[in-house]
Amino acid sequence: MKIGVVGLPNVGKSTLFNAITNAGAESANYPFCTIEPNVGIVDVPDARLETLGKLYNTQKITPASIEFVDIAGLVAGASKGEGLGNKFLSHIREVDAIVHVVRCFQNEKIIHVNGSVDPIRDIEIINLELALADLEQVSKIYEKNAKLVKTGDKSLIQSVNLTERIKNALENNLPARSVTIEGEEEVKIMKNLQLLTAKPVIYVANISEDDIGKEDNDMVRKVKDYAQKEGAKAIVLSAKIEEELAGLDKEEREAFKEELGIKESGLEKLISASYDLLGLMSFLTAGEKEVRAWTIKKGTKAPQAAGKIHTDFEKGFIKAEVVSYSDLIEAGSFLKAKEKGKVRIEGKDYVVQDGDVMLFRFNN
Repeated sequence: MKIGVVGLPNVGKSTLFNAITNAGAESANYPFCTIEPNVGIVDVPDARLETLGKLYNTQKITPASIEFVDIAGLVAGASKGEGLGNKFLSHIREVDAIVHVVRCFQNEKIIHVNGSVDPIRDIEIINLELALADLEQVSKIYEKNAKLVKTGDKSLIQSVNLTERIKNALENNLPARSVTIEGEEEVKIMKNLQLLTAKPVIYVANISEDDIGKEDNDMVRKVKDYAQKEGAKAIVLSAKIEEELAGLDKEEREAFKEELGIKESGLEKLISASYDLLGLMSFLTAGEKEVRAWTIKKGTKAPQAAGKIHTDFEKGFIKAEVVSYSDLIEAGSFLKAKEKGKVRIEGKDYVVQDGDVMLFRFNN
C-alpha cells in the first residue's frame, strides 16, 4: 500500500512525514523545500505479532508495511505547472490513497503561502488543482474516444459513457470518486485512468502542541465537516508532537503519550484510518521460522490470500487450516487449539477474517 502525503507548503506535511517514517526528509520554512518525493516504508503496528512470536519462539517477526510518499507542497496553478506542479501531480497518480495535511494552527513565525490560515480555503486550493488536472486528462480521452465511436468503433462505448459522467462531475465541482462505477469493465477503465480525485482521502488536521487535549476547535470542526460531506476520513494530530515522540525510545514514548493524554500516535491513527478507508485487514502466519502479517482486502477468499504469500500457493490451493488469533492465544498452542476443535479446515470459498492464523496446503 502506497500513501501520498500532500498539502500546501508550510502546513506541517514534511514534519509529519519525518515523524511517522523517521526518514529525515528535509523540512524548512519556505515553499518547495521538497522537490523530489521522499519515500519511507513504515511497519504497521500489530501487538498480535509479538504475542505470537513468544508463543512460537519464532526467529523472525515481519509486520505488514505501508509506503508513505512525501509529495512537494502544491500551490494554486499546479495543474498548469505552477510551482513545478505537473511533476508533483504525476507523483500523486502513483499512490493508492492521499493523506491531505491541513494547517489548523496560528504561528506568525511559520509563513503561510497565502498569507493567512484558512483550512477550508487551503483544502479547496489543492482539490481544485487535482480536479483541473483530472478534467484536462478526462476531456482529452472523452473527445478522442467519442470521435472513434462515431466512426464505428463500438469497443469504446463504455469508456465514452464513463468519461462523460466523470467529466460532468468534475465540471460540477465533484471528485471522480463521487461517480458510480457500473460493472467490471468500468472498474478497469477507472483504474487505468489513474485519476487524482478518484483516490480516497484522509484529511489530517494539524494542530499546535498547545491544542493537544483541546482538539475540538473551530478550524478542526470545519475540516471534519468538510470530510464528512465528501465521504472522506478526518483525523486530528500535532505534527510537532509526533516529531518529538519519534525521537524517544518505546518506554519514554509511552510515558510522554500518557502525560499528554494521547492514546494513539499519529502513525497509529493514520494506519487505522488508511486500512478502514481502503477496506483492508491482516491475516497472520506463524511458525518457528517466522511470524508474519499479510495485508489483504476485506472479502478476500482463501486461495487469493494464499496467493499473497506466493502465486504457487493460489494456483495449487487445496485447503487452509484456520484458527482465530484469540482462540489460538487462549488455547496456548496450535496443537491445543486443534484438540479443542478450534482449528477449522476451510476450502476455496472461505472468506478470510481479520486475525485469522492460517496454514495453507497446496499442490506444487
